[in-house]
Amino acid sequence: MTIPYTRRRVIAPAALLLLAALAVLPAGCGKDKPAATAEADPGKIRVAYLGLTCEAPIFMAQEKGLFAEQGIDVEIVKTDWDGLREGLASGQFHANHTLVMYILKGVEKGSDFKITAGVHTGCLRVQVPANSPIKTVAELKGKKIGVPSNVGSPPAMFASRTFAAVGIDPSVEAKEVTWVPMEPSLLGERLKQGELDAVATADPIGTILEGNKVVKTIADQAKDAPYADEFCCAVVVNGEFSRTYPAAAAKVTKAILKGAKWVQENPKAAAELGVEKKYIAAKPEINTQALMQLKYVPGIALGKKSVERAAEDMKKAKLLGASTDPTALAKRAWTDLPGLTDEWVVAERVDAIDGARPPRLTAQGFASLFDNTKGSCLCCTKCCIE
Repeated sequence: MTIPYTRRRVIAPAALLLLAALAVLPAGCGKDKPAATAEADPGKIRVAYLGLTCEAPIFMAQEKGLFAEQGIDVEIVKTDWDGLREGLASGQFHANHTLVMYILKGVEKGSDFKITAGVHTGCLRVQVPANSPIKTVAELKGKKIGVPSNVGSPPAMFASRTFAAVGIDPSVEAKEVTWVPMEPSLLGERLKQGELDAVATADPIGTILEGNKVVKTIADQAKDAPYADEFCCAVVVNGEFSRTYPAAAAKVTKAILKGAKWVQENPKAAAELGVEKKYIAAKPEINTQALMQLKYVPGIALGKKSVERAAEDMKKAKLLGASTDPTALAKRAWTDLPGLTDEWVVAERVDAIDGARPPRLTAQGFASLFDNTKGSCLCCTKCCIE
């Protein structure tokens, strides 16, 4: 990481006299200019959020005083996907946590983003009809794959990685698979009607379809190697912010990571607080179980490896440009921050509230929570769909 510094020069005796004269000037002169060895106060730090279930660590960092604990003044600001990308790139927003593959695409296009730590594992799947003879991803060559919203959605990107791993070229141009984008709520119905051979899903849709015995899973980001050991979402900060205020960027990251640990210990309490404070629109019981589908065990070294692996896989799956070097891309996307280590993460302790981690429901039990009301699960799905 490059930290601003002051170039030293040999000072002539005459210059020393000038410095001595300047020393007796009133203290107010130049008082706004920070010392070269000290980091200036960044002022109010703006952390963006979209209103997604998986952003619970940000909400908990704010509501549980974890930003204040780090000695920083933070305002969390709601935005949309376009606002998030543009705001993080321009410096309007200083931090967020979001999908690693999205961040890498932004960095490839020139956005000044920096990933600083991994936050949670993923919830993406490739699924086929429950009665399908297909048992592996390799058997999907030449098949129709339903994807939510568009072929650039995270479920489609995950499916592309699994295809490339078994020798299937997932690019649209290759035509080795046919991508069929659609409204997420239609995936199960189209699959049952035989219009699709498989679907790429994110939770809670994947679990709901499984719980209703519509599908069986043949690739699971949460369970299958090597994806189960990587982070889906990571803390991302504005690049200029991280270079100018590295200590403040580390403090923001630390607060979010401690928030993640709090969510892992207390998903029910985190879900209820998110709904109470109107960060999330879902029912508390749905929000609770949606959080419990994820593993909030944050990390630094594994976060960095996750970025490197995702970039390599994205290159193989032709999700990156032909001239893009995935190793260089991962290096450009990551930054190390002072005092931010796995040792610090492990040493941090959070309270475990009695009853705040209820039993995780079966897929069938989770599916039963939904009343099929339009938008009832929007907050749980759009982070991994749009």
